[in-house]
Amino acid sequence: MEQHNEIKVFEPTADTDIKVWFKAAPVHAFPENGGACVKYKDLQIAVFNFSRRGEWYACQNLCPHKMQMVLSRGMIGSLDGKPKVACPFHKKTFSLTTGECLNAEECSISVFPVRIEDGFVHIGFTQ
Repeated sequence: MEQHNEIKVFEPTADTDIKVWFKAAPVHAFPENGGACVKYKDLQIAVFNFSRRGEWYACQNLCPHKMQMVLSRGMIGSLDGKPKVACPFHKKTFSLTTGECLNAEECSISVFPVRIEDGFVHIGFTQ
């Protein structure tokens, strides 16, 4: 299920003053119900096409548990109706809307707003 014209925006956990909408890649570059990694400046960003829900999400690719760039290869799903990603190595799960760790208190991740325009994925950044 491709979403070329619908725009869904999910606010980041901190500053919502988006200054840059980075044109990451065409929607067809991302697997359905899975993720892929894109680079913005010196950041690796995991982008998820949650096609079962008709939604898109973006977060840091770095799993803070063992400091590995793996979240884009994680499994996505839902917990109590809320989208999440699980680290493929350590099984720590994170909310894709808030970034909070759902099965531990010691870590969280950064999340970024996503919008789809003219068949491209755009990620919002504050700088």
